[in-house]
Amino acid sequence: MKRRRLTAEDHELWDRVRASAEPIERSNLEVQRFDPDMGLPAPATPKSLHKASKAILGKPAGTKSGPSHNLAPAIHDQIRQTPVQMDQKSFGKLKRGKLRPEGKLDLHGMTLDRAHPALTGFVMNAHASGKRLVLVVTGKGKQRDEGGPIPVRHGVLRHQVPQWLAMQPMKSVVLQVAQAHVSHGGGGAYYVYLRRQR
Repeated sequence: MKRRRLTAEDHELWDRVRASAEPIERSNLEVQRFDPDMGLPAPATPKSLHKASKAILGKPAGTKSGPSHNLAPAIHDQIRQTPVQMDQKSFGKLKRGKLRPEGKLDLHGMTLDRAHPALTGFVMNAHASGKRLVLVVTGKGKQRDEGGPIPVRHGVLRHQVPQWLAMQPMKSVVLQVAQAHVSHGGGGAYYVYLRRQR
């Protein structure tokens, strides 16, 4: 790539910037040292170390914060923690794989923009035809993290399907969502238990 020569305007601008800049004196710089507790360079004084450990981005200094590192639970934990809405006896049979799904939708290989309308149509049609239990197969997802700076979610459809089922119009017809038994796909599939028609 060929370098561009600076014009007279560029030189004039640079001269103005240099004239307005003030040199930093070495005595004004704060000595930094590595603090193994914080994992980052921190000011050397104990008082400033204490303040830095309490600081939270976006909050004024001195305010108390809530619990740190409050990460969202994994999708299978979220589903497991959801209260049971259906009959307990039927739910027990469902978890043991004893109830047979009346319909199945396989979303393998679909993109999000294709999978969402397919899921909506399938669930709404199943409810309209009086079905109570359907199986939605998402797959477990492929490991695609290439080590970049932004982590890539493992199993995008597996994470997205329960969220879609909790939104309208499907929310009004879905009674319970549970991870499928191993015989029906295990962690790569969901049971969707539908409400009775009114």
